[in-house]
Amino acid sequence: MRPAIINVMDKAARRAGRGLSRDFGEVEQLQVSRKGAADFVTAADRRAEETVRYELTKARPEFGFLGEEGGTLSEGDGVHRWIVDPLDGTTNFLHGLPQFAVSIALEERGQIVAGTVYNPLTDELFWAERGTGAYLNDTRLRVSARQHISESLIATGFPFLGHGDYERYIQTLRGVMSQVAGVRRFGSAALDLSYLAAGRFDGFWEFDLNIWDIAAGILIVREAGGFVSDIAGSDSMLVTGEVVAGNDRIHDKLRKCLREADPGPTPSV
Repeated sequence: MRPAIINVMDKAARRAGRGLSRDFGEVEQLQVSRKGAADFVTAADRRAEETVRYELTKARPEFGFLGEEGGTLSEGDGVHRWIVDPLDGTTNFLHGLPQFAVSIALEERGQIVAGTVYNPLTDELFWAERGTGAYLNDTRLRVSARQHISESLIATGFPFLGHGDYERYIQTLRGVMSQVAGVRRFGSAALDLSYLAAGRFDGFWEFDLNIWDIAAGILIVREAGGFVSDIAGSDSMLVTGEVVAGNDRIHDKLRKCLREADPGPTPSV
């Protein structure tokens, strides 16, 4: 049986997911201006966050809440905090690409103790509770056992218009591409980390991520036997937004590859 807290998160994610699935059907049919479509998706995003917040607050009214759309909406008891991205993969959603998810994490005294990532279009719920393993629906997950980076499929994310350090990404991408079997950019860090936990990817790296993009996914990877750090090897990902992940061998090799290729952040002018 699933832990009670996972059932709470599952219910919230699925209810929000039903609304997103309906809205996604509308987005696919929209023939409107870029602004009009973007406004529609922003509204869908906000509705999803409101749905998640309602369900989580109903079940655990004493917990704090941090959401991508609304920011810190409640400090709660100062011990527990929900961290929510109601629509990770917004640009995919906007363009009718079926690659997005609802991500929910529970933080307790600064540690992520539970996480769910739900893709409503595939009905895949990736979840983990600290110390109990990671699962896809009811199937136990393990990261891939691949040992050679030259045979590995690596996921990443790129900066988008007006965000991120383009030069840094170009340098690190060049360094990684020369050593791996392939690189994929699917547009949802939460799903990328979940897919890594399921063995679909062998490694993952990205910079400039937000806490709600990665909080649930990091726990899911670790509970599936994976390793997650920043490039330097420290545990500051939720603060810096810099993530490198993989199994024990690939994580080390990918981190080494990135260190060699990474010029560091471009200084601000």
